[in-house]
Amino acid sequence: MPRISHFHGIEIYMYFRDHAPPHFHAIHGDEEALVEWSPAQVHRGSLPSKSLKLALEWARLHPEELDENWQRAQLGQPLAPIPPLP
Repeated sequence: MPRISHFHGIEIYMYFRDHAPPHFHAIHGDEEALVEWSPAQVHRGSLPSKSLKLALEWARLHPEELDENWQRAQLGQPLAPIPPLP
């Protein structure tokens, strides 16, 4: 599972050939949420509220990059890193 970004203690991963709907895995400590980006919302799981807010903000800023990585992941191709939140 490639890590595509990391910011404020949040790790962002995308699995190869993962199930629909398109999403990424946001992990903070022992908690994990599957986050969709179109629209930015939690599909499953949970994060601390501040971490969730940051993950959703990041998703809203990078929908095109996330779409591109999702397509790559479905084909088993290498994923591109996405800039973190400052």
